[in-house]
Amino acid sequence: MLTFQFRRRTMLVASGLGFAGFQFGSPSAAASQSGGAEGERATVAQSAAVGGGRARSTILFFLCGGSSHIDLWDLKPKAPREYRGPFEPVATTAPGVMLCEHMPLLAQQAHHLALLRSVRGTVNTNDHHAGYYYNLTGHAPDPSFLTLGNDRRPMPDDWPYMGTVVAARRPKHASLPNAITLPHKPSQAPYTRPGQFAARLGVEHDPLYLQGSLEQPLRFHAPALELQPGMDGARIESRHSLLSAIDSTWREAEALIQAKTWTRQQERAFSLLQSAGSTGAFDVSQEPESLRQRYGQTVNGMSLLLARRLVEAGVPFVTVFWQEDEKRLAKKCASAGGWDTHGNNFNCLRDDLLPEFDRGFSALIADLADRGLLDETLVMVTSEMGRTPKIGDPRSGGASGAGRDHWTHCLTDVLAGGEFGAGRLMDPVIDWANIPLTSR
Repeated sequence: MLTFQFRRRTMLVASGLGFAGFQFGSPSAAASQSGGAEGERATVAQSAAVGGGRARSTILFFLCGGSSHIDLWDLKPKAPREYRGPFEPVATTAPGVMLCEHMPLLAQQAHHLALLRSVRGTVNTNDHHAGYYYNLTGHAPDPSFLTLGNDRRPMPDDWPYMGTVVAARRPKHASLPNAITLPHKPSQAPYTRPGQFAARLGVEHDPLYLQGSLEQPLRFHAPALELQPGMDGARIESRHSLLSAIDSTWREAEALIQAKTWTRQQERAFSLLQSAGSTGAFDVSQEPESLRQRYGQTVNGMSLLLARRLVEAGVPFVTVFWQEDEKRLAKKCASAGGWDTHGNNFNCLRDDLLPEFDRGFSALIADLADRGLLDETLVMVTSEMGRTPKIGDPRSGGASGAGRDHWTHCLTDVLAGGEFGAGRLMDPVIDWANIPLTSR
């Protein structure tokens, strides 16, 4: 009993890391017994054996809510107005590549982009949870997504997030985790989105979550690494030594498999807490004012700037989940304040979402290129789904509401850097016969 009380009180910092938590994953030993983790590692090793790449790091920019691909990247200017909407394509620096007119800054960076249009989905539940899972893990959702919908929580035997697979196969960073996610963990508990965790790969491979805010866009912090009042480096080292001394005592009280996972989490915590370089990389205020203005000093713009800092520091996989502005946009867009534009799709894109996205993402691409980092950094923009080809969502008044509903059948991914060249359109073969273009 005494050991249990001590562990809960004095290991709070080491155990409450915020690397997603035990409830969203399972120890890697358990996963290897089921073949999950070993299968993932084997797959990654086989992929690496096929051919190496130049990219040392990846930045995944995820547009939470389901961005309207047909209004951003894959406009249909010759289609009837009830499909194409009011937006016009704009010429770019890449011949043949057209973007929405409301992304003028990104149009000047189009020679760095590769558009993977008509990405086909096999997710027919048409909801956010399944879309997240499919686009973050690369695996089709199991039947529980259909039966549970948004009540389907992350499970220990889920397929792992691709970022955690990459991180698990890379050499350990000297002072930072190999996978970092910011500025939030979608979505609010208990409706946390599945697919963003290491799951069967092992909780020790979960990302470190950095938290930002709409109100203080220059401030990012890792709740996992914030010390309680009175806790300094000397006390951390003292507790580390004490924990090592009593390790055999408390381990007897738990199953061996859980103890092994705890030890890995514990060591990870102390390594980060004792490293002088752990939090310095999170401080975007060190960047010149002019550069911060170029990105746009919003939480999403500063998240992209921080992603560049982390790549520069050698972090292999950085995920930026678009931070929604529910207070300002929920009513206007019939959404949670992000890209889920059930109503007023075109005004929300033109006035709010696209200006912020255009400024931040174009700055990221230009900044990476200027620093010579783009060739060794793979940048990807994706979302959990696209939006319906036909304008009008019954939930916002149909055609008069000018919204677009969920569309997990198809979306566009945007790539830059790494191995993908630039200024290209890549259209996979898609079975349009099975996709009802006149949806709802």
